Amino acid sequence: MTMTSKLQLAAFVPKLLEELSQFGADPRGGVTRLLYTAEWLEAQQYLAQQMRELGMDVYFDRVGNLFGRLQGSSGEGPVVMTGSHIDTVQSGGYYDGAYGVAAGITALAHLKEAYGQPVKTLEVVSLCEEEGSRFPLTYWGSGNMTGLYDTEQDAERYDAAGISLQAAMLACGFGKPEQRDPRRSDIAAFVELHIEQGPVLEQRQLSVGIVEAIVGQHRYTVTVGGTANHAGTTPMPLRRDALAGAAAMIVQLETAAILTGSPLVATIGKLTTTPNTPNVIPGFVSFTVDVRHIDETAIQQFCQTVFKQFEEIAGERELYVTIDQWMEAAPAPMDRQLRDRLSRIAEQMSLPYTVMPSGAGHDAQLLSGVCPTAMLFVPSRGGISHSPDEYTSPEQLVDGTAILSALLYELAYEEK
Repeated sequence: MTMTSKLQLAAFVPKLLEELSQFGADPRGGVTRLLYTAEWLEAQQYLAQQMRELGMDVYFDRVGNLFGRLQGSSGEGPVVMTGSHIDTVQSGGYYDGAYGVAAGITALAHLKEAYGQPVKTLEVVSLCEEEGSRFPLTYWGSGNMTGLYDTEQDAERYDAAGISLQAAMLACGFGKPEQRDPRRSDIAAFVELHIEQGPVLEQRQLSVGIVEAIVGQHRYTVTVGGTANHAGTTPMPLRRDALAGAAAMIVQLETAAILTGSPLVATIGKLTTTPNTPNVIPGFVSFTVDVRHIDETAIQQFCQTVFKQFEEIAGERELYVTIDQWMEAAPAPMDRQLRDRLSRIAEQMSLPYTVMPSGAGHDAQLLSGVCPTAMLFVPSRGGISHSPDEYTSPEQLVDGTAILSALLYELAYEEK
């Protein structure tokens, strides 16, 4: 990547992100761009126009995934693809998802201008949905590409206003049988560039993070039962306090996670007490447990050990405990060869980097099941994401885009 090229990227990437942020700009700050809303559709149409002006062939699939294509000279062979998603959480930031799309468009435009037609076809995708902010599902874009979803069977989901996914999709002009099937079997490699959404790179003063694996996630609801009773007349030794028992379990979970060490993390995200009254000993408590690690066996062993300890705590306090699992997502290792290429490119560009897990889920997690996949992070200021305060400097945006461009060049121009 020459200095002239980096200056071009420095001008274009932040400009594209700034213009994209106007679609769904929230008066309270940040961006709200939910799947199949007017703001979402305007953003996809804007990006489609940008792709056309940069010389790409543009098309949508049946669910509204947007593609910009540079046809390869080798014909209709496997496609080298990059991109991310454009939907946001409520009042989200400018960069989450959108950066990967803007960087992908920029990289393809740069490669076309500098080197002409690729040998292998290059595509950038603006995936329609990843966050799950409107309908009770996630990864609707990449999930349709990889066969996780069936457009007809899974479209009968409803948002908070009672609008079905199918109706919202049709209102935006998608979901029609004659439109292009979203499922893909022609992807040679997928590379996703993303902000870190965490503090590691900034704290270590590193330019990029090369993802070794996206963590697996197990989520549970733990219910603790005791006896609700009067807070003033029930002696301490005679209580069956569900909240006190749950508190002991929560402390035990935190202690076990700290002793296990990185990259395992465990979180209590939601806690509900019943009857939730100041002068009544809680009779029932439920709380969620979220456990993540890049190794499935490590997750299972940790959960088995901790949940046995929960049962022991319940027995000591004459309580009962039930544990119900409601989510299980397997870890997604990234392709080793692509990781090694990214490491070499970062070294050649004198950009300090680390190899790290991704503690959050991403579209690359699904694509890794159908093709070699890589993921690259750039720093997030303060580790903040899903917030109007989300920020990554233009220089850091350029560094990530430069590495992405170099990898895409190797994959699409150098390899026969």
